[in-house]
Amino acid sequence: MGEWLLSLPLTWMAVLVFAVIYLIAAAVYFGVIGLAVDARRASGFKAFSPAMLAPLGIIFGLLVGFVAVQVWNDFDRAKSAVTSEAGALRVVVLLAESLPEEQKAELRTLVDRHIEEAVQQEWGAMAAQRLTIASLPSHLVEALHIVLALRPADETQRTVQLELVNDLHSALDARHQRIVISQSSVSLVKWATILVQGLCTLIAIATVHSDNRLACAIALALFATGIAALVLLICAYSQPFTGEISIGPDILKRVMTGQP
Repeated sequence: MGEWLLSLPLTWMAVLVFAVIYLIAAAVYFGVIGLAVDARRASGFKAFSPAMLAPLGIIFGLLVGFVAVQVWNDFDRAKSAVTSEAGALRVVVLLAESLPEEQKAELRTLVDRHIEEAVQQEWGAMAAQRLTIASLPSHLVEALHIVLALRPADETQRTVQLELVNDLHSALDARHQRIVISQSSVSLVKWATILVQGLCTLIAIATVHSDNRLACAIALALFATGIAALVLLICAYSQPFTGEISIGPDILKRVMTGQP
């Protein structure tokens, strides 16, 4: 699905999705009704069993559910990764209070710079799916080097050093996870499968009701509305860091300001 569509405000995305689906449903309606004018074709359409609608609808629902599970799992994983990164960085800042003033100031500065870079550069790159794991978080790497270079004076500082290393590793891993998830999307094959199955169901509905134009129009409008709503739902959540419904860096910003 085009990046331009997923980047639209939700209102305009809904308008576009519903308009396209309704146009397809209208084309199906006029196409089937136009063909049904001929008596021979009309009798053939009437011979089409209404029982076919149930399996077609079930298959469409299963396909949508299959894609929706991937989309919502990716969204939840992305939210969890950002939360984990913020949590690990907050602990780093708190533990740094136990270090000598120089190291404490260096660690706090590096954490702030990492968050600034994430907010100002990485989030936009993730939204465009341009950020890869090849780009290293230089500020976190430098912070890890500083912690590893510490010479603990007692057991307390040794414990703090170990915890700082673990939390920096956790922050690095969480950043890695959010970048990997930002590359995830619903493939064209999955979109094509859903839309083709939806089209087949629309045609089947129109065929079954081809002898009654009002019933045909109502049935098509109802099913088209359902298709459009499901497509909109998947589009809105398909890329966790893109669009109006997306995961922002607010929780990371709160680490900088010291907010809970």
